[in-house]
Order: sequence, then structure tokens, then C-alpha cells
Amino acid sequence: MSYATDVKKELTGLLVHNGNAKAELSALMRMNGVSTLGFDQTVSVQTENAAIARRIYTLLTQNYSNIVVEVSVSDHNHMSQHKSYRVLLKNQVTEVMSDLGVDPFGLHPEIPSRILNQVDKKRSFLRGAFLAAGSVNSPEKANYHLEIFTIHEELAEQLLNMMKEFDLPAKITDRSGGFIVYIKRAEKIVDFLATIGATQTMLRFEDIRMMRDMRNSVNRMTNAEMANIQKTANAANKQVQQILAIADEIGDLDLLPKKLRDIAKLRLDHPDDSLAELGDRLEISKSGANHRMRKLKELAQMIEDGINYDLSKL
Repeated sequence: MSYATDVKKELTGLLVHNGNAKAELSALMRMNGVSTLGFDQTVSVQTENAAIARRIYTLLTQNYSNIVVEVSVSDHNHMSQHKSYRVLLKNQVTEVMSDLGVDPFGLHPEIPSRILNQVDKKRSFLRGAFLAAGSVNSPEKANYHLEIFTIHEELAEQLLNMMKEFDLPAKITDRSGGFIVYIKRAEKIVDFLATIGATQTMLRFEDIRMMRDMRNSVNRMTNAEMANIQKTANAANKQVQQILAIADEIGDLDLLPKKLRDIAKLRLDHPDDSLAELGDRLEISKSGANHRMRKLKELAQMIEDGINYDLSKL
């Protein structure tokens, strides 16, 4: 079961009442599948999620008396495990759709202000919109992403503005056949889930995100440390080669001035030490050790280039 499915499962189990229920139902009827008004005055809502079909059925029957609602199931094909669930409202269609502010023909996607005139109603509408046409990546995946799809640009703008009221910086992009309202920032996805009431799955998202971020931070620190170790090892190896070249040229490192002789021999004896560690052995600073090693490097370069040198002046 995907993370998005877990979120929707939690949401379909929430108890809502009165105007909040109708706000959620308005989004579900408006955005989930295709709502059509037939010649027999019925409205059909289709979804591939059984829990959402039950949610629509429950909210309809709890909020409207004397209505006739049926739920049917059909297979896409005999080879597929996917099923389609259809919720059919068979009477009082005009009254129910008008009360929910939904145009059965989908020609007028704007949401009546009475549906969204309270903060909790807006939360419920966003919950219904996400249930109907939303998805969210698992926090274990590389990219954080939450989105809601609609074929109506005006409705996408309304959803965007609603999210902004909850300090959710969503954006809109067009996709073939419609528009996507999406959030990319992990902490704002957490806020969105909290806003629509997905408390348990939100906490799970946050836990996984924190562990993932901590793991990434440890990996970055480890990689940086390994890079520094490799850099130190490469520099030390190069210094050893330079000192060996000097020894081969002058015959004996004891001919070097004492300061250079001491660090040259120490480097050969401790090829894995950092400059700071060599400095500690000589009871000098890291910069002092670096200065002496730089002198040896200059001497090695003069030897390689065939330039005359004077050991007494080093």
C-alpha cells in the first residue's frame, strides 16, 4: 500500500458534521471522477478507491434525508486487479447539487462563498479535493511532492488561494488535460497534511523525513571527512616523494638545515600524519610545519628544474 493510499485511508475515517461535511462532499462531488446529469435526473461519481466511494455514500446519506444512493463495482477488464466504484445519486439531484454548489455539467467550476465561509469548511474542502484528485510521494523517496489535479484553471486558482490562507506556498503548472496545484517543500507538505486532518500519516511523514535528513547529514559529514582524509593522504604522499627526491640528490638529509631536516625525517617516519600532527611532534604550529614543508617543496622543484640551489640559504 502506497503512502498516499495510507493518507487517504486515514482521511476517510475522520468524523465531520454539518457544514464541514458538505464542504468536503462539495469537493468530492466536484472533483472525483466525472459527475454527469443524465436524462433520468441522476448524478454519477466514479472512483477507483473503495474507501472514497464509501465516504461519498456516507456523507450523502448522513446529510440528506430521503435520498436514494447506490454504489456499484465494475472491473476495468478481466485481466486487471483494478476496480471502478460508481456512486449514483438517483433522486433530489437538483436540490443536493445546488446545496453543495456543484454544477453537474461541470460548466461552472467556481465555488460558492457559502461553502467556504469558515476556516474549518476550507480545511474540509481541501481534504475533499485531496481525496478526490490528490497524491503525495512517500517521504522515503528522493523528491518531496504533493499535488491536486483539476481540469479547471479557475478551480486550481481557488485551491491555490485557499492553501495560501493556511501559509501553504503552493504553485500551479499545466499538465495535459488540466492543471496541477502542487507543494514541494517537505515542511509545508507536513503542514498541509495537518491542515486537512491527516494527523497520524503526517507524524509518520515527519518521522521518516527527520530520519532521512539526519542520515543525509551524517552521510555528508562522512563524505567530507573521507575527502579530507584522502586529501591529507595525497598531500603527505607527495611530500614523501619530494623528500626522497631531495635525499637522492644531496645524498644525505643531514645536509639540510636543522628545521628542514627535522620535519623531512619526521615526514618519512610518519607518512600518514597531517601537518598539524607533525607540528605537534615538533612542538610548533601547523602554519610553522606548513612553512617548512613549503621550503622542501621549493627545493624539490629546483632540483627537478635543474636550478642551482644553496642549502645554507634555505
